Amino acid sequence: MDILSITNLKKSFGNKNVLCGLNLSVPEHSIFGFIGKNGAGKTTAMKAVLGLLKTDSGEIHVLGEKVAYGQTATNKYIGYLPDVPEFYSFMTPIEYLTLCGKTCEMEKSDIKKRSIKLLELVGLGDEHHRIKGFSRGMKQRLGIAQALLHRPRLLICDEPTSALDPVGRKEILDILVAASEHTTVLFSTHILSDVERICTDVAFLSEGKISLQGTVNQIKSFYSSKEFIVETVSSETAAHFIESFKYIKPIQNNSFAFSVDESEIFTVLKYISEKQISFQKVERSSPSLETVFMEVAKK
Repeated sequence: MDILSITNLKKSFGNKNVLCGLNLSVPEHSIFGFIGKNGAGKTTAMKAVLGLLKTDSGEIHVLGEKVAYGQTATNKYIGYLPDVPEFYSFMTPIEYLTLCGKTCEMEKSDIKKRSIKLLELVGLGDEHHRIKGFSRGMKQRLGIAQALLHRPRLLICDEPTSALDPVGRKEILDILVAASEHTTVLFSTHILSDVERICTDVAFLSEGKISLQGTVNQIKSFYSSKEFIVETVSSETAAHFIESFKYIKPIQNNSFAFSVDESEIFTVLKYISEKQISFQKVERSSPSLETVFMEVAKK
């Protein structure tokens, strides 16, 4: 079942067409990476999903219910973390979540229990200082706790790891993986390594449309390379290979690569077996999402 579906969504700002017939479907229970360059229209699409932006045409459904501009009925299913979350800086984390819980008309006992649990999840369980002293990473983590407070079916995060250092990015990604046990996660980004690390599904946004969508495994399989890599135990062995097979190219001292049809790999494996050559690995070169994105962007 798709928790979110977008059909032929169009949006222009003046003479600039930002969304040009966007079609997108997000499967329930997925960690979905919404990929696009800065300015590609990712934030515009997310604001439309939240009913915060009037579109020119198209339809959006969340759990089968139609989203309408200016009406937030479907937002009861959604938790949202903007790219730069804002807070009441004079509050502590628990005070802020308590306010959010009251706004959502949650039960008082549930607010306290849920707040404590979520602050532990995002690594702020022992943090009692005012939010005004928080780092960017701490604010991102508090923002995720706030977005999850009312038990949403869909968590939307807009560039959650941008402007964070490697440690902060890892912490946020780990939190999103933990959150995905109970909710579908959709996050936009231009950092492809983040998507490759945790996502099950992905969509590439280019020129206002989805140019490619599917599971990460499906996409990598579709763009799989015919290149194979062999790593031997010594540079001398690799050099001998290069002399024996003219289509082989060296990569490092004891590694080489070659591009052949599926059946021809057995010629190399037979040579390894007959010569009793010791090797570390033989593997098909797997394309990165960055490679795929660059390939799609050229079309």
